[in-house]
Amino acid sequence: MQQLLNQKTLLVTGGTQGLGLAIAEAAAREGAVGVAIVGRNAAKAEAALAAIRGAGAATPGFEAAAIIADLSEPGEAERAVAETIDRFGRIDSLVNAAGATSRGTLLDTSRELLQEHLTLNLVVPFMTMQGAVADMRERGAPGTILNIISMSMHGGQPYLAPYTASKAGLAGLTKNAAFAHRFDRIRINGLNIGWTATPGEAVTQKTFHGAADDWLAAAEAAQPMGKLGQPDEIADAVVFLLSERSGVVTGSIIDWDQNVPGAYDQ
Repeated sequence: MQQLLNQKTLLVTGGTQGLGLAIAEAAAREGAVGVAIVGRNAAKAEAALAAIRGAGAATPGFEAAAIIADLSEPGEAERAVAETIDRFGRIDSLVNAAGATSRGTLLDTSRELLQEHLTLNLVVPFMTMQGAVADMRERGAPGTILNIISMSMHGGQPYLAPYTASKAGLAGLTKNAAFAHRFDRIRINGLNIGWTATPGEAVTQKTFHGAADDWLAAAEAAQPMGKLGQPDEIADAVVFLLSERSGVVTGSIIDWDQNVPGAYDQ
């Protein structure tokens, strides 16, 4: 433990499970004094809070809070920000990890499915960033934001048309906001994560691709590094980018993957 987020407060959307939970736990281990997570399921939130509180047990006065919200509903992203500020007095860092991952091609995606992706993957981060940046500016304090984007923003598979559109939009928003608020000392970056081993990915593979129970072993065997991306490894990268150890870096969209877009085998 290096105390990379010593005495910082953090808001993590999608923090009740998978990658979001791994990020919240990593932040707690690295000295954050307050961590708020957002999710829809109260039972998952309680289990997540127990894990986060355990991770932050070494920090005096550590607090963790869960905000139960359906972020697809208007006003809920704004409420999550407001409740975090009410609970901890401020937001030092924001992580947008919540998102939609359902499938659709250009030809079979309905307007409703497209709107679902745009709402969760673009509108929600826009609104949480708006609230967090307003808080930071009002206090005259520096801050950091990390958006979980996707390697699919480079183009993605045909069945990820609405997902790719929304994540590409988030990448553009990340750069726009980083440029707009660089003199406020608010650093905003994004991670393009590749294929990652999470419980949610298991559900996605079985629901949309008819995957068998041993899908993970087969998928990992085909990867250059012999495994899929791991939530705890991504979480460490997120904490670093949120911390002062990442220096002046802002507006960067970092490919966090083992495959290289634009490179091809003969």
